Amino acid sequence: MHDKTESMTSSSVDDGAQPQKRTSSFDASAFIARNLRLLPVPVLENIRLHTAHSGSRLSRLGGADPEAPAPYWAYGWAGGAVLARHVAENPHLVHGRRVLDLGTGSGIVAIIAARAGATSVVAADIDGNAIAAARLNAAANDVELDLIHADLLDGPPPAVDIVLAGDLFYDEALAKRALTFLEACRAAGIDVLIGDPYRVPLPTEKLRCIAEYSVPDFGLGSDGGEVRAGVFSLAGS
Repeated sequence: MHDKTESMTSSSVDDGAQPQKRTSSFDASAFIARNLRLLPVPVLENIRLHTAHSGSRLSRLGGADPEAPAPYWAYGWAGGAVLARHVAENPHLVHGRRVLDLGTGSGIVAIIAARAGATSVVAADIDGNAIAAARLNAAANDVELDLIHADLLDGPPPAVDIVLAGDLFYDEALAKRALTFLEACRAAGIDVLIGDPYRVPLPTEKLRCIAEYSVPDFGLGSDGGEVRAGVFSLAGS
């Protein structure tokens, strides 16, 4: 199984630029637009995302802060890809409904939901750079998203009809928090769909697989090797 955190540590695509202290005037959106390439998504070629490459200099986004989140949003991960593909092929899941894309990253799942006719799409992430990237990606794909820079996992269930969660189960502690939040959402009558390539922290005993696809995953390297990934609902729902 390909761990998302290890992949970013050992395989991160960058040009070796040394982290620099960021000034208060640093513009993440301008940096992303200038340094990342707007490329088609392999499984959804009508969608384009700002994507990292060997000259992206992504280390500069974190500055000298050792606690800065890794730039997961700049790469293609299987959990988001499988969930986006499933929603694209089954637009009735979100059409006319209020959607939360939890841990939006690049915004790929949120963009697909908006394209599929969702009434509204909230895209939330704890990484401000991910929010900047998702905003640029939404504009590039001609959709509107309600972007929220916040950790929602300790809060109450949101006022939505369905929560979409791709690539949230790559870390044991995060997986436990995410599952607790998603179970609370389901208990409140909100539908939940999870996308994941069967990473170790995924609580498969509490989930029901409703679809599988082979999709690219950065964990296999920048050449875009494919993995088997699933779309899951909570068991008993």
